[in-house]
Amino acid sequence: MRLMLFIMWLLHWLPLPLLGRFGEVVGSLLFYVIKKRRNITLTNLRLCMPELSEAERYQLAKQHFRYYARSVFERGILWWAPESRLKKLIRVEPGVPLAEIQAGPVVIMCPHFVCLEVAGVATMLESSLCSIYSEQKNKVFDRALRKGRSRFRPVQLFSRNEGIKPILRAMQQGLPYFMLPDMDFGIKNAEFIPFFGVPAATLIALPRLVATSGAKVIPVTATYLPDYKGWQVRFHPAWDNYPGDASLTEATRHMNAFIESQIRLAPAEYFWAHKRFKTRPEGEAGFY
Repeated sequence: MRLMLFIMWLLHWLPLPLLGRFGEVVGSLLFYVIKKRRNITLTNLRLCMPELSEAERYQLAKQHFRYYARSVFERGILWWAPESRLKKLIRVEPGVPLAEIQAGPVVIMCPHFVCLEVAGVATMLESSLCSIYSEQKNKVFDRALRKGRSRFRPVQLFSRNEGIKPILRAMQQGLPYFMLPDMDFGIKNAEFIPFFGVPAATLIALPRLVATSGAKVIPVTATYLPDYKGWQVRFHPAWDNYPGDASLTEATRHMNAFIESQIRLAPAEYFWAHKRFKTRPEGEAGFY
């Protein structure tokens, strides 16, 4: 892992068009080498996009591997490049919502696109934040990741096992909560909510947290700009009256529907290599 980090550090000096193309070449190779993740990606695409032909899904999966590998190598820019370079490469629309963050409390809801690290950096260039963090198995990579994510401003990172209380305290202190709610963490604190029409174990934490804290939800998405020009980070308008009178289930449906709408705008950039449908309703056979 030390060698990998050293390579990432060396490569981050390259112009982004060269680094991006290098990452895509690696991704093309990994598509054929990592059979397990390729099968997971194709399974997810068959479930979520049945309207596509198998050939179209195959090409979409291949492009996803290119984008995902590219995002890993480009992470070196996010971790080590100077702030001036980052501000040239990250286009924020319409801008980090500092006024709403300072008025707080705020939950910044970020779906799992491959460029999600860029959304975090765009936020931290302007504001500190707090988030849930899963410790990496490799300690060297874990230290590099933590340092890279907190090099501009202090960041409070909490374990998922700590529950909601430290997050609420941090939000009361004025920190926005950067939340990534769209992965399968099992059925605990989750419900089976449709995701592209397929029941998926989905955390109901977002509407529960908002109902408890009175926070606003501001979605953010990060995608690639064309021609290797950088990244676009879009802060969407805050959701009105969320969750309002809706049940936790209906409010979580709203979240999933929003994420689906954004995926359809850049389908190859969503994190399809994750076992999104790993947890199944009782008695239902697994997909993977």
